[in-house]
Amino acid sequence: GHVQLHPPQNVTLLSKDFDMILTWTPGEGSPPDVTYTVRYESQERMDKWIKVPHCKNIHRTSCNLTCVLPNFFVKVRARVKAVSGRLQSPWVESQFKEYHLDVELAPPVLNVNVKENLIHVNASFPLATCVESFSWMYDLNLWEAGSEDKKQYEGIFRKNTVTIDTTALKGNYCLSARSSFQSIDFKHSKFSQPLCVLLNHKG
Repeated sequence: GHVQLHPPQNVTLLSKDFDMILTWTPGEGSPPDVTYTVRYESQERMDKWIKVPHCKNIHRTSCNLTCVLPNFFVKVRARVKAVSGRLQSPWVESQFKEYHLDVELAPPVLNVNVKENLIHVNASFPLATCVESFSWMYDLNLWEAGSEDKKQYEGIFRKNTVTIDTTALKGNYCLSARSSFQSIDFKHSKFSQPLCVLLNHKG
C-alpha cells in the first residue's frame, strides 16, 4: 500500500511573551527521524509562501517567526509539513495573526536599586531585537507590604528609570510592574511578582 506521513497536528500561530511562534504536535505514528519545514505567507502577498531558513528540516515542534515577519501591521499565517526520508506529509496551515494587534505581553523584570533616600527602578523586557523600536511602556505599583493602597506610576517608556523619593517611607515596601502597549486599545501583561525592600531601616 501507499505509505504516507501523517501531517502535523494542532498547528497554531500564537503570540507569547512578545514573540510570534508557530507550534504543532507530531502527526500520528511519526517516525523518530521526522523533521519539519515551515513557510509563511502575508496578506500583502497572498499565494506566495516564503521560506523560513532557520525552520527548515528541524526536529523541534515550534518555529519563532517574529523577526522574519515583513510587516508587523499585516496579518500573516504559517504552514508546516513533516518529512522523513523520501516521505512528506501534506502542509498544514495555521490561522492568520497580526503581530501588532495580537501580540501578548509578558511582565517585565524589575531592576531595583535602593540608595539612601531614593529607589531607582527600571524594567527590562524579553524583546527580540526586531521589535525593540516599538513604543513599549510599563506601569509600576509601589505599596507598603500588607496595604491595599498602591501608588501608581503609569505609561513609563520602556528604557526610562523611575526614581522614587523614600524619605517619608519606612518599613517593608513592594514593587510590581506590568508591560503595556498601545495598539487599537491598550494592552497589558499581568503584573510581575512583587519585589519587596526594607526602607529607612536603621539596623
